[in-house]
Amino acid sequence: MMSYNSANEPRFERWLEVHRGIIFKVTRSFARTPTESADLQQEIRLQIWNSLSAYSGRAKESTWVYRVCLNTAIAWRRTVARREARIEPGMDLSHMTTSAASPADSAGQRELLEKLYAAIQGIGDFDRALVLLMLDGLPYREIAEVTGLSETHVGVALSRARKRLAKRMKGITDELE
Repeated sequence: MMSYNSANEPRFERWLEVHRGIIFKVTRSFARTPTESADLQQEIRLQIWNSLSAYSGRAKESTWVYRVCLNTAIAWRRTVARREARIEPGMDLSHMTTSAASPADSAGQRELLEKLYAAIQGIGDFDRALVLLMLDGLPYREIAEVTGLSETHVGVALSRARKRLAKRMKGITDELE
């Protein structure tokens, strides 16, 4: 863990402001409830703070932030999954649905966005990370930097992730028409 260094505060605050969209998207894709979202955002902020001293500037800031966010979210999701495995079968969790606000303008777009996030939450953690990076328009080179894959493997993995996501999304657009 990094010791407190007040010189890091301006960069930390700037990163949180500039990259809040990345933090929002990752949190929204990995957390299912408002409580989980708040917990994950706090964990991501902590990990960004802890990673400041390790940032060398060789990668773009956004790439670094994405990597920290995704690694934190994947580790956090594993912890949540272990905790959920201890929940008694048949326990009513229907009240645990998310109601986080969406940036979409129309009701149809909000509904589609909610269904997209639900579908993204239904795929594996690594596929989820790849899809988020792809949806954010990152080139394969940057996705490779964030994930540690080769650019070629990014293409193959993204193709598979898109197929799994498309399977989960099948019929959603038809429902909205």
